[in-house]
Amino acid sequence: MALFVAALAIWFVIRVVEVLLLVFIAVLCAVYLSAITDVLERRFRLVRWMGLTAAVVATLAAVVGIGALLVPPVIDQTQALVSGLPQTLTNIQNVLASWAREYPVLRSTVLADPSSGIVVRLIDDAAAFLRGSILPYVTAGGKLFVEGASVVVMALYLARQPRLYRDGIRSLVSPKHRPVAARILDDLGATLRAWVVGQLLAMMVLAILTALGLWALGVPYWLAFGIFTGLVAVVPFFGTLVSTLLPALFVVGTGDWLRVLAVIALGVAVHVLEANVVVPRIMQRQVSLPPVLTIASVLTMGTLIGVVGLVVAVPVLAVTMVVVRHIVQGEIYGDSEHFEPAVLRTTSEFRAPREQIPV
Repeated sequence: MALFVAALAIWFVIRVVEVLLLVFIAVLCAVYLSAITDVLERRFRLVRWMGLTAAVVATLAAVVGIGALLVPPVIDQTQALVSGLPQTLTNIQNVLASWAREYPVLRSTVLADPSSGIVVRLIDDAAAFLRGSILPYVTAGGKLFVEGASVVVMALYLARQPRLYRDGIRSLVSPKHRPVAARILDDLGATLRAWVVGQLLAMMVLAILTALGLWALGVPYWLAFGIFTGLVAVVPFFGTLVSTLLPALFVVGTGDWLRVLAVIALGVAVHVLEANVVVPRIMQRQVSLPPVLTIASVLTMGTLIGVVGLVVAVPVLAVTMVVVRHIVQGEIYGDSEHFEPAVLRTTSEFRAPREQIPV
């Protein structure tokens, strides 16, 4: 009977995985809104609905302001990048072929053949993956609108009355295990809040530093590449790799290898600075996730769900680690002496009372 119930539960989760993903994204949005609302409540003594309204209005104003400032030049640079892409790829292929012909070990490879089209194939493979992941959402415009509106509405309700849903989750647990459930919810709320706040600020810092550095190096489309770096930073390791190599790839077409190395060095320096200086200053302690598990989580979620899976892979892994740590290590193994939460609370500016954590 237990196996049947477990199999039924697994089947149900698989069938509604898209809905669960939307709920999880709504929770992340609610964590962000709740962090701002909590600050307004403590600093200005606003009632929660007024603080939430102010948080939403401030967020919309910031998005509109940044969009009005950056979207026009980014669109212009992106259009120029796309229109010049065929010639750029041809230049890159020619430079790589001339470089490969200088080394005997590479002369018989496809790199030495300017007509091999290896660069174009690599770009096409990446574009095919993105199209296969995004196109279903774009083509189903009505579904995308409904899902987006649902996420916004759920996030607002979660941020407005977080204690209601927190108590609801605790009520599903047997009374003797409710203290454990409360600790798990507290740790989950702190972990997700640390990730959301830290990720947003880190993405902003990465975008600014990368754009300024590429502009100083004279790299074309520097603003578009800077914004791209900030956006893909949400995907660890792979986002760093792509955002570092892509600008360098466009410089390869010039044949200036010194500038190519400078662009790569800039990408490495910016990401090292972000990982070792910026993020630790944003949070008292980073969300502690093993690198191998992080990479495996990104690959798994990307394979199962696509681009959206890449975005939510890290917070999903963080939630899983918190639950496993509390239940397996804390309860089953009874390792209470060495048990520590997965993440400390964020800095006092964003620390919320327990009853206001939207999880």
